[in-house]
Amino acid sequence: MLIPDTAVLAKEALIGAVFLAYVFGIVYLTKPIYGVMRSKGYPHNVAVYYNRKIIHVLAGGAVALLVPRFFTSPIVPAAMAAILAITTYLPHRTGRLMEWFQVPENMYEVNFCIMWGVSVTTAWILLGDPVYALVPIAFMAFGDAATGFTRNLLFRRRTKSWIGNIAMFAVSAPAAYALIGTWGIPIAAAASIIEHFEFGPIDDNVLVSAVGLVGVALLKVFA
Repeated sequence: MLIPDTAVLAKEALIGAVFLAYVFGIVYLTKPIYGVMRSKGYPHNVAVYYNRKIIHVLAGGAVALLVPRFFTSPIVPAAMAAILAITTYLPHRTGRLMEWFQVPENMYEVNFCIMWGVSVTTAWILLGDPVYALVPIAFMAFGDAATGFTRNLLFRRRTKSWIGNIAMFAVSAPAAYALIGTWGIPIAAAASIIEHFEFGPIDDNVLVSAVGLVGVALLKVFA
C-alpha cells in the first residue's frame, strides 16, 4: 500500500517525528564527542569524520532498519530524508556550519540524506518492497562507516585507500547476505569497489547507494 489512509498516515507521521528527534539527538550527541576527541589531541578533520561515521551508523543505518517495521509507504520516510537534507544544507547556505561534523569544502552529509530517501522511495515504488532499500543504505551507512573508521585510524585524514574498501566489504558482504542472500555478496563487492572513487560533487554516498539500488533491481528482475 503506497498511499495509506489518513489515520495510518497520521500515526506514521508521529513515528517519523520521533525518529527525527532521535536523529537530531544523535547529531547533537556527537558535539561533545568532538570536544573529547579534540581534547585528546585529535586534529579537527579527524574528529569531524569520526563523527560523520558515527552519525551514519547510529542515525542513518539504525533508522533504516526500522523503516519496514513501522511504515506502510515511503511517504513519511521520504519526508524525513527531505527534512534532514534541508537541515544539513542550510548551514552551508548560511555559513553557520555545525563544525563538529560539517566541513566547508563539501556537502556530502546532504548527499547522504538525499540518497537515503531516494533508496527508500525507489525500492518501495519500483521494486515493491522496502527491504530492498536496506541493502544500499547498509552499504552507505555501515559499510562506508567501516571505511571511514579504518582510514581515519590509519591515516588520520580523509583519504581513499583500498584497505578501507576491504574493511567496507567485510561489513557490507555479511549485511547484504543477511538481507537478500548469496547474490548480495557480489553486489557488496561492486559497492565496495566503487566507494574508492568520487567525481566532483558526485561522492561515494551517491555512487555506493546507486550501485546497491541497481544491484537489487537486477536481482529482483532476473533472479
